[in-house]
Amino acid sequence: MDFKNLVEFLKALNTNNSKEWMDANRKWYKEVRDDFIKWLDHMNLSLAEIDAEYFDTPGKKGINRINNNLMFHPNKPVYKDHFGAGLDKRPLTGDFYIEIGIERCIMAGGFWRPDAATLKSIRDAIDYDGENLKKIVEKKSFKNTFGGLYEDVKLVKAPKGFPNDHKYIDFLRNKTFAVAHEFATNEVFRGDFEEKIINVYKEMLPFRRYLNKAVTVV
Repeated sequence: MDFKNLVEFLKALNTNNSKEWMDANRKWYKEVRDDFIKWLDHMNLSLAEIDAEYFDTPGKKGINRINNNLMFHPNKPVYKDHFGAGLDKRPLTGDFYIEIGIERCIMAGGFWRPDAATLKSIRDAIDYDGENLKKIVEKKSFKNTFGGLYEDVKLVKAPKGFPNDHKYIDFLRNKTFAVAHEFATNEVFRGDFEEKIINVYKEMLPFRRYLNKAVTVV
């Protein structure tokens, strides 16, 4: 994967963020996108080798659109400043997200503001077995990698059906159950970049499996 070409494309796009520029540079965009998809195919196979429960996710299925959704976010630029993709995309579960951007890159996973039914399933699991989640997120290597759960909108009080003095109230008030590891873009040019992805994936796996079990067990 020619990450330098990808980053140079994103920098040029960010400076000339318009449909006219994209149309004039469509060949360059397709070259970078195709290269990124091939790299995702490679990572798809690599992750499948280390995770027996991995859900096959080819690059074309995992890659996200580069266009921003202007219907819901009209003030955003036409195009994103990154290439993103989700791998291990088993239906109705949280996937493993990779983002390569101009100034930063992200590896993340879990559930970002899930629907009410999914959120209830996660909270019910915490109510039943919150100690297991606590052990996962308080593990030293987990904290070193992610810092903790992703900070997002939280309820002021306990969600409906749970007491305010619940043992795991700090978990239950969350509306997002996800973690993220950020790093500088220049790290993608290093020889150990793929090893870094695999290590983060492994560290995140118990957390994602806990959540996925919560939303799939009937």
